[in-house]
Amino acid sequence: MAVCSICGKGAHFGNNVSHSHRRSNRMWKSNIKRVKIKVNGVPQHAYVCTQCLKSGRVERA
Repeated sequence: MAVCSICGKGAHFGNNVSHSHRRSNRMWKSNIKRVKIKVNGVPQHAYVCTQCLKSGRVERA
């Protein structure tokens, strides 16, 4: 669910690195919102990242 329907951006994975340099897994979640957008002139709900909303790649309904 947490994937942008426009650009495909989703969660990213990496490591937490402590002061002693021990590593544990972590995850960065993308800022994804459920918004109403126009698709072929028809309003519908979609999950869109805030970068696509700010850049104007999506027309809100």
